[in-house]
Amino acid sequence: MTSKAIFRFRLFIIRILVFGLVVFSVTAGVPSEGKKLDEDFLREADRVTSLPGQPPVNFRHYAGYIKLRPEDDKALFYWFFEAEGGVAEKPLVLWLNGGPGCSSVAYGAAQELGPFLIRNNRSQLIYNRFSWNKVANLLFVEAPVGVGFSYTNRSADLQTLGDQITANDSYAFLLGWFRRFPAFKSHDFYITGESYAGHYVPQLAEVIYERNKGASKEAYINFKGLMIGNAVINDGTDQVGFVEYAWSHAIISDELYHTILKECDFKHNKQTSNCSKAVKGFLQAYSNIDIYSIYTPVCLHSFDRRPRKLVIGPRLFAQHDLWRKLPSGYDPCTEDYTEQYFNREDVQRALHANITRLTYPYTTCSDVIRKWNDSPDTILPILRKLLNAGLRVWIYSGDMDGRVPVTSTRYSINEMGLKIREGWRAWFHRHQVAGWVVTYEGGLTFATVRGAGHQVPVLAPQQSLSLFSHFLSAKSLPPSRSSS
Repeated sequence: MTSKAIFRFRLFIIRILVFGLVVFSVTAGVPSEGKKLDEDFLREADRVTSLPGQPPVNFRHYAGYIKLRPEDDKALFYWFFEAEGGVAEKPLVLWLNGGPGCSSVAYGAAQELGPFLIRNNRSQLIYNRFSWNKVANLLFVEAPVGVGFSYTNRSADLQTLGDQITANDSYAFLLGWFRRFPAFKSHDFYITGESYAGHYVPQLAEVIYERNKGASKEAYINFKGLMIGNAVINDGTDQVGFVEYAWSHAIISDELYHTILKECDFKHNKQTSNCSKAVKGFLQAYSNIDIYSIYTPVCLHSFDRRPRKLVIGPRLFAQHDLWRKLPSGYDPCTEDYTEQYFNREDVQRALHANITRLTYPYTTCSDVIRKWNDSPDTILPILRKLLNAGLRVWIYSGDMDGRVPVTSTRYSINEMGLKIREGWRAWFHRHQVAGWVVTYEGGLTFATVRGAGHQVPVLAPQQSLSLFSHFLSAKSLPPSRSSS
């Protein structure tokens, strides 16, 4: 037996022993010191040491499960990367993808901003020189249950999912994660995400803010702010901006544009038969391009084999079956490669994943979540509440995204009626215009990222890292070539 095999066998034995200790502590009431010892063992057992295809790195990473509550059967899967250098001084950042039902591990970690990117089907991970763990300790979680490797032993749980349960379960996850990683309790904590995480991130932030008011020292989370990209935040204006972006980028005709605006009531989500017909034509206009990145090629493998689900449909548009049949994803087919990679048994063993042997394969967006029970029309009141509490809020938009386009985000932010502190201007990275930015009284910053799609770090990795770094430091984005 090789030294690596011996080490893996020892970790396997440790996990079995610790599982027994955890069960005993829950049922028999082991003192808190014993529980701390259990978590120390579990943390070490979660350390990832032999991930297939991983390039050598000088930081540690961990993966595994956090059971949410003793009385239920839910556990969320996480992947955590320590910062490259200065672990103790750098903040802790949670990243969430949206959907609802899409994986933060499959997208955020493996395709966008994590240190190991999947870029081909040769089972080799590419080191990301612009990973966000350059400036922060980076945590990804697959939420809610039914997403990725996260699971519940009660199938009925999958029928009750919605925004509220996701926020509460994510909060329970954080409390459990901090018990396993207590060294990070004192770190500044931020939440980031994209797309339908425009709901997830502010909702979780609100739960933390409210629970912190009466929290004990052990339960208090040192929360400082949030950043969301290409985010769904206000249905009415999101939908108007969605249509205007398609027209202004020559994707739909003048006639179709005017028909939609005339026949479709976005404010009240009502439609006539003429609206229904026009919406179908609108969706068809996107059927041969990638709505998430309108100027990049589509993945022909996926397009020829089986169209992908287009998630987070606006209320009017989601009523049409065609909405779920448009192709999405970036060439060179990284979504396909990601699913192949995480379905490998050796990868799952290395990540301590799929320990319950799920009855379905790993997918980037869940195929077992078929019902979403609550989703408010707007998140703007939550954003106002968080701004009034003195929390930092940044919103950004890749300007090639047709799905939650920059026009939607601008309309939605304008609905908040905030006063401008610093007007619209360019910001720079490496002496080039990286996008445009405006800041508002009360702490809100809105920035665009030039030449990026829905998943900004995919096409603009350097600019997105610069944006993220300035968000963490609360510094203004560079205003000139010389300052970048």
